Amino acid sequence: MVSHSLSRRRFIALSAGTLAAVRLAEAYPLGLPLGMQLYSVREMLPKDYAGTLKQVGALGYKEVEAAGFYDHSVDEVKAAMQAAGLSCVSAHYSLGALKAKLDDTIAYCKSLGLQYMVCSSPMHQQPVAGRSELTLDDWKWNAGQFNEIGDKVNAAGMKFAYHNHVAEFTAIDGTLPWEVLEKNTDPAKVNFEMDCGWVIVAGQNPVPFLEKYPKRIVMLHIKDFKGNKPPSVPLGTGDIDYKPIFAAAKHARIRHIFVEQEETQTTMLDALAIDAKYMAQFK
Repeated sequence: MVSHSLSRRRFIALSAGTLAAVRLAEAYPLGLPLGMQLYSVREMLPKDYAGTLKQVGALGYKEVEAAGFYDHSVDEVKAAMQAAGLSCVSAHYSLGALKAKLDDTIAYCKSLGLQYMVCSSPMHQQPVAGRSELTLDDWKWNAGQFNEIGDKVNAAGMKFAYHNHVAEFTAIDGTLPWEVLEKNTDPAKVNFEMDCGWVIVAGQNPVPFLEKYPKRIVMLHIKDFKGNKPPSVPLGTGDIDYKPIFAAAKHARIRHIFVEQEETQTTMLDALAIDAKYMAQFK
């Protein structure tokens, strides 16, 4: 028989754990850890990788998404992340980089323990001199590439996703490239990371997409703009209202939310501190 005092101690411990979980859920949108895309500190990382990560962790960020590892080994990245109290859950690569060294990249990311590998920029199927924009046929071809890559990433025990910029939400002959990608990719192999800021810069609203495709969008990027156009500004100092976006995201399968500061008029760490404070207001 368990003693009354032991039962009481267990109740107190369980209550404390429940309270901590509730506080976490109240602290950030969707009850997820505070995350950041490390592209934000791209100018600092090459100079002091481990030291920069410690400064990021000191601001309250818990999860990060990489945009390059700056020639560091898996062991070096793991040690730096652990020392900073960070968990690296995802990493960005261009389609060109993935096609060039897919097997090596998958092996590296798997060794790091990443959950997601993300393609952050597409390619032309056949490059044409003087042409920068992709055609709808190019986007369909990219979708096929993502299916093939996603299949290999899944086989390695991770998940694959595509991250948008402005072009995906800018209509071509009345059709959004993002919807071409969604229609022509296998949901079992390809997920989407929606960059809400770039969706809005493109003149669209993230909310209808989160409502229409709740199972396809699994991660969010959060940034702010004045007048809905670059350069970016710290969260809460621009014109994007994230309350309805986070409300819609509650019904989607969002696994991670990453703050991304493209530019700043102050120091990057000061801007990221403002971003962290902004995210903490959502309860």
